Amino acid sequence: MNSDLNNWIYQTDRENEVRYILGRKGSKSLICFGINPSTAEPDNLDNTLKSVERISKYNGFDSWIMLNIYPQRATKPKNIHKELDTSLHKKNLEIISNLLSNYSQNTIWAAWGTLIEKRSYLYSCLNDIYQVSLNNNCKWITFGEKSIKGHPHHPLYLKTTSHLESFAIDKYLLKY
Repeated sequence: MNSDLNNWIYQTDRENEVRYILGRKGSKSLICFGINPSTAEPDNLDNTLKSVERISKYNGFDSWIMLNIYPQRATKPKNIHKELDTSLHKKNLEIISNLLSNYSQNTIWAAWGTLIEKRSYLYSCLNDIYQVSLNNNCKWITFGEKSIKGHPHHPLYLKTTSHLESFAIDKYLLKY
């Protein structure tokens, strides 16, 4: 399902079990990557996306777009597929690539927290996303302190006044 309701960008599968994109259109968008989507929808944001919206605005972005390393909807990370659904991952990469190619300046917010440890295949998915980002002039950033293992901070636990800092995604991926 694709939708453009009142400046929303929203793309799911027919069954609404997968969400590829949720965000707002703008001229200076912050593209945020989490692990997997929850049940949030346009005009019905969860607390994580409310944080993404506030932090984006505070840091000078007029809009935000939420993408995920893995697009399966799961309100609890323990319910993410135990094995990688390759076709789902390929479709996610295709949509990410298409989205990034439509923006001239891409600032990507690494925002998955320690949830990336829930499934071993998530690092591989992230590496594929990073490869796509290399073709699209992307700058990776994060907010807040990184975890002990170097994972970027999850948006839910950040103050609105958090300031962006560069995120060395290439070095991060070398550890995993």
